[in-house]
Amino acid sequence: MTDYSILIAQFNALAEEDPNYIPLLSNTSALIYDNLPDLNWAGFYLMRDGRLVLGPFQGKVACIHIEVGKGVCGTAVKENATQLVPDVHVFPGHIACDSASNSEIVVPIHDGNEVIGVLDIDSPLFSRFSEEDRRGLEDLVRHMEKAIFWN
Repeated sequence: MTDYSILIAQFNALAEEDPNYIPLLSNTSALIYDNLPDLNWAGFYLMRDGRLVLGPFQGKVACIHIEVGKGVCGTAVKENATQLVPDVHVFPGHIACDSASNSEIVVPIHDGNEVIGVLDIDSPLFSRFSEEDRRGLEDLVRHMEKAIFWN
């Protein structure tokens, strides 16, 4: 069980040092990857020219571009809602960047009312992510939205 309050406190300490999005997203992906068990990918996709583009991450090589509405990440953007997927192999249109991934959670990131990216986390385990993970990661993203200087 992950203590998200500690994870958020660590994020806030990093944000105080430098709120620019590149170093902060880089360190946040490492923070997540190191503190949540049973992951094989943790990182960010950011909106650019109407589609998601790979951002800072930890894990294997990843897809570079994802269209809005495609896969779990693109669906999170289109629906502006967290996607908690216990089995990615039955998710319509799933994009298999890493065939070892079996479950995924994706949380939209906002600047005001606009979705500007997603936090994407994959696991080789089926049903790895719980409602507790959803609440904790959504809370982390809310802290990110308030702290990060996006320009």
